[in-house]
Amino acid sequence: MPAPTSWLTFLPLFAGCFNAPSQILFEQLVTAWALCPGRRTLTRLWSVIPAERRRRYEAYARWVREGDWSPDELWRRLVVHLVEHLASDGRLTLLADDTLVNKSGREVDGAGFFHDAVTSTAVAHKVTAWGLNVVVLALRVPAPWGGEPLALPVMIRLRRKGEKELTLVELAATMILQLTRWLPEHRFRVVADGAYASLLRYDLPRTVVITRLRCDAALNDLAPPRTGRPGRPRTRGDRLPTPPELAAQVTNWTSVKVCARGQMIERRLWSRTLLWYETARSRPLLLVIVRDPAGHQPDDYFITSDISMAPAEVAGLYSDRWAIEVTNRNLKQYLGIQHPQSWVGDGPERVVALAGWLYSAVWQWYVLVHAEHPSWPDRPWYTTKRTPSFADALAALRRETWSAILGAPARDLHSPKIPATLISVLADAA
Repeated sequence: MPAPTSWLTFLPLFAGCFNAPSQILFEQLVTAWALCPGRRTLTRLWSVIPAERRRRYEAYARWVREGDWSPDELWRRLVVHLVEHLASDGRLTLLADDTLVNKSGREVDGAGFFHDAVTSTAVAHKVTAWGLNVVVLALRVPAPWGGEPLALPVMIRLRRKGEKELTLVELAATMILQLTRWLPEHRFRVVADGAYASLLRYDLPRTVVITRLRCDAALNDLAPPRTGRPGRPRTRGDRLPTPPELAAQVTNWTSVKVCARGQMIERRLWSRTLLWYETARSRPLLLVIVRDPAGHQPDDYFITSDISMAPAEVAGLYSDRWAIEVTNRNLKQYLGIQHPQSWVGDGPERVVALAGWLYSAVWQWYVLVHAEHPSWPDRPWYTTKRTPSFADALAALRRETWSAILGAPARDLHSPKIPATLISVLADAA
């Protein structure tokens, strides 16, 4: 699949996901989503589309909630394209997390009251809010300009409340299995926070799980060898101290440089193989304790299902998990994932999927087109800025698109400064 040279050549790569009329609606809607300033409601997106080209508003609203297209097929084509051009290594790193997409209105299908991690400031102050609880699976892509890696969503699923609905961990496992079927020749490393530690118990093909270990985890030594005596053999060894107690007993720390979010930092590491029987049964796991030699940060406890992995690699990969937190923030702040007012049927989940798809598509377009010469507006308060942000990538896309839209009318203006200023303002519009 060739690399696109512009946004207009990128969108036709997904023509196989739609019939001809739906393809037009798709291209118009996602382009208007990228260009629209302010709230991204469907009515505002519709108003951005040129009047001579757009259809009736009902056509777009109906296409979103019940159109003949599959979000999974859209994700599959995006994943294949991302892996081909940005992550061709046979071992892919996936980041998993969930986030609350705040919604207004009591009749939003799939919405409910869920824990809001953004407004919850402490363990004793947990806040719930009304909205959609979605699980995001993102591909970790090293940024060509260095620094913190990018987390590009490759699948989003809606968690619904109810006895027969899947939990967050079950949804994440289902998404990972789907990805292994789409990419049968690749191996995966899944990095998630402690809420997804139960992924260690799943038999995910060609997949290694890296997660945070709870401080009160019941750990055991490996099962001792069989003694030859009659009776059932032991499935686990002696009980071990808790992770903080183990860290307090360690004297043989190893000082190494760890790559954390694109920067090399000094850390002390200690590791050992053990069992976390409550979660992973008899599967051997590798415990990695990370200590800040300066004492500014508390000890971290990580665990992985790959006992051959280097401890420094485990610590570095988990630090890269922060990239998906940045992605969740950008989806809300710059793409308004919570704004489209689609309430019934599959509409709420589909608009969330479209926003996540657009985020990955914008980053992929920017990396392929502007990787060698990344740029951003010159601002006097950005004295230490060295790498582009998603806002810069979105502004570059808007600049190219508005230049194509206003190209002919702009040439008729008397002063060349007017169209340049207008396009600059439109590109940076929030």
